[in-house]
Amino acid sequence: MPSVSIIIPCYNEQSTIRELLEAIYRQTYPRAEMEVVIADGMSTDRTRDEIAAFSALHPDLAITVVDNPKRHIPAALNLALKAAKGTIILRLDAHSRPYPDYVERSVADLEAGFGENVGGVWEIHPSAQTWAARSIAVAAAHPLGVGDALYRHTDKAASVDTVPFGAFKRELLALVGYFDETLLTNEDYEFNARIRARGGKVWLDPAIRSVYLARPTFGALAKQYWRYGYWKYRMLQRNPKTLRWRQALPPLFALSLISLAGLGLVWQVFWWLLAAEAGLYLLVLGAAGLRSAAKRRAAFLLAGLPLAISVMHTAWGSGFLWSIIKGIFPKEADRS
Repeated sequence: MPSVSIIIPCYNEQSTIRELLEAIYRQTYPRAEMEVVIADGMSTDRTRDEIAAFSALHPDLAITVVDNPKRHIPAALNLALKAAKGTIILRLDAHSRPYPDYVERSVADLEAGFGENVGGVWEIHPSAQTWAARSIAVAAAHPLGVGDALYRHTDKAASVDTVPFGAFKRELLALVGYFDETLLTNEDYEFNARIRARGGKVWLDPAIRSVYLARPTFGALAKQYWRYGYWKYRMLQRNPKTLRWRQALPPLFALSLISLAGLGLVWQVFWWLLAAEAGLYLLVLGAAGLRSAAKRRAAFLLAGLPLAISVMHTAWGSGFLWSIIKGIFPKEADRS
């Protein structure tokens, strides 16, 4: 039975790291064949205390903490990879909780040869019980919010562009290399693009499941999706053929709003076009909110779902456009 190294990037996760470690401890895979390597970005809260306390109570699970002074995810992953000893690498996130058979199913799919990197489906849960957090969790798994990102809502196994987290054999690193540390987000998508470029397969198995905690506030959601959009463009500069329709629509939508508003300053007809586009957009989101509210019997989704999805679209699209501008005018953009 192959040994498994579970690598986890982490920074100031005192409220969630214990639950993740508990979920790993309850895995059906033999505990003696697992190790946990946490790359901590020099946390300033009680994250390390929580890890140490858990480790003291569960000495039969090997846990190693390595310092990540750069404090970004790809650096954390690479540091954890270099410290890991397992023949299979499995990535998790400090905001996640894998199902008990997560490791076992991941290893089984790899051993069966379904893909060079295998992963599963996220079950998006709210990280708080406020109406905003609950709306964000629904939006983060809604097709209008995430398009054809199958790992958020599919129930069929398939070959895909990318998977959340993922598990792969250590030998894969010799073929595709480590994570790109110049990409502070989208490093996993770019890693999977290299796998596919070499003829490898990225496999999504909905039987491999984990719970993922969505952002708790609209402000945090906007920051998250701005970052996603910004670094998506940087990733596409390296791999332009990986662009998908769901990734092109938000920046095109944001650009259309900005363009129509600007043209409206000169020609009034463009104000009418802007109003028509915004009205149609809000109508579609309103219908989605109404349907979700009725299906889930949650009235707050009438406003919460459209608001969350619109934040995702505009933040992602604006971040993407700003990344283009910064690439064209780096010095001018850096001054702002």
